[in-house]
Amino acid sequence: MRIQGERNCRPAGAWLSPRDGRARLITSGWLSVLLAVHTFGQTTPSQLTLEDCVRLAQSAPSAVKMARQQTEIARYGMTQARANFLPQFSIGNSYTYNSPLLYDRNSISFLALNGFREYSSLATSAVELDTSGRLRATLDRTRADRDAANANLGLSERDLKHAVAASYYRVLLARKLVEAARSNVTEARAFEDRVRRLTESGEASQADLVKASSQVAILDQTQQALELEARLANHDLASFWTADVDASLVLADVMERPLPMPETPVASASPFLRRLEFSLFDAQQRGLLADARRARAELLPQASLVFQYGIDATRVNINDRGYAGFIRLNIPVFDWFRARSASRQFQIQAQQVETTRQIAQRAFSKEYQDAIARVQLIYAQIPTIDAQVKFAEDNLRLSRVRYEGGEGPALDVVVAQAQLVQARTNYYAVRAGYLTARADLEVARGQ
Repeated sequence: MRIQGERNCRPAGAWLSPRDGRARLITSGWLSVLLAVHTFGQTTPSQLTLEDCVRLAQSAPSAVKMARQQTEIARYGMTQARANFLPQFSIGNSYTYNSPLLYDRNSISFLALNGFREYSSLATSAVELDTSGRLRATLDRTRADRDAANANLGLSERDLKHAVAASYYRVLLARKLVEAARSNVTEARAFEDRVRRLTESGEASQADLVKASSQVAILDQTQQALELEARLANHDLASFWTADVDASLVLADVMERPLPMPETPVASASPFLRRLEFSLFDAQQRGLLADARRARAELLPQASLVFQYGIDATRVNINDRGYAGFIRLNIPVFDWFRARSASRQFQIQAQQVETTRQIAQRAFSKEYQDAIARVQLIYAQIPTIDAQVKFAEDNLRLSRVRYEGGEGPALDVVVAQAQLVQARTNYYAVRAGYLTARADLEVARGQ
């Protein structure tokens, strides 16, 4: 009885077997997982910022990925060019049978050979002495290709970022315009219903109802067009990283945030000279000049050293082994001006690149100044546009008050609605235009 009492006093679960304990642990673990999945499924999707969209676009197959592959190609080209300066090793094995003469079976038929049977197993090491400068020119060419590939990679990343930014702001603008259009349609329908009731009670004319209904139809058509534009803009942005372009993207709204002030440009500075296009021009010019030196090297003597060690005998015997060394010197005499013409051709192409660089410098300077002027002008319009929206809202409110009080015509309300539509459109268009202009300015000044 005492033992039974002690057992009854133990807490619940104290006498569970190890198997039962593990079962409870597994069950509680699965419940935790299901609860976590359920909670995760109820969370709202994260908003994509501009940086998130750029990162997704860069991770997807694009021109940036191809530019990265091109840098890898250039890197392997550098390895090949450096290998030309190092000794090349090879092992050659051959067996040659030389038939006897038809009239003398003890003599070989080919005098250039050493016997009826010739065994050759030679280890050869050859190194080219770059006396003409051809190998150095080839190495300079691969270095220029590497620098050009790096510049192209930077240009591809910059252009992709700029394209994503323009598409990002386009989506935000289109969605804001859709929201404004829906608000305008809702307000116009409310006014139409009010005029219809006044017409039915004899307090308003049929002409007032026609004006209100016409305004609703116009705004409704505008809303449909803006909804199509927002959908197409969503397709354009999503296509940078996914094939499911019709899925609506959840974007971070930066249209309502305070806009950053434009930076004051330095009069004596030329930041557009930092653009990657100039690095590309330099690499192209250096590559063409290297090609010119490589072509000119065909007119100069080129030497090489060859060392062989092994067996070259009429029998297989290790005691017949030996070594030989060769010095080769190739001296060009006359090639009908082929090398000279090729060298001059590359030099003229390098001059073309320099001319292109000078033209681009003037164009980039203009683009930079245009971008600065556009940013400053659009930013100066923002306070005016904000006031315009406020005045349009007040004008619509007062027009409706006057109309409902019998002191103003319905035409004033319709005109006020149209003015408010235009003001809201300008409000978001200016803000999106300012953000896009800042993105253009970053490109123009080499960022």
